[in-house]
Amino acid sequence: MRNLKLIAGIVLTGILFTACNQSVKDQKPTTEVATEQNYVANYQVGDHVPRDLVCMVNNAYMGKNQIEVPVDGKMYYGCCEMCVGRLNEDASSRMATDPYSGEEVDKAEAFIVIANENGKVDYFKSRENFEAYKEM
Repeated sequence: MRNLKLIAGIVLTGILFTACNQSVKDQKPTTEVATEQNYVANYQVGDHVPRDLVCMVNNAYMGKNQIEVPVDGKMYYGCCEMCVGRLNEDASSRMATDPYSGEEVDKAEAFIVIANENGKVDYFKSRENFEAYKEM
């Protein structure tokens, strides 16, 4: 009987984990997002997004405010303590390459745009670089 309860518990845990995991996978970066400014915005592929909604380690639009990570007078954002640690310790995690110019860009100063349906973001040196990139 004890083994049966243990097996049932393991199966139930697996079902809940799978359902939760699928729920996360089903989320699209085009959902409504309430931010600290108390307004609702729809962000879709190609939209500029606020830095505080982006995990700068995963390079992904997260749809909610991220953890602030101040480094050398600039503000970066991460989704978890591992990302906070990486942003603090690994300078390369704070940098990206502008897809238009190929220049290195500091993520804290970048113009950030949702690049695909999975929430991946691109970092541009400026809005002008992004606009030029769209014309390519």
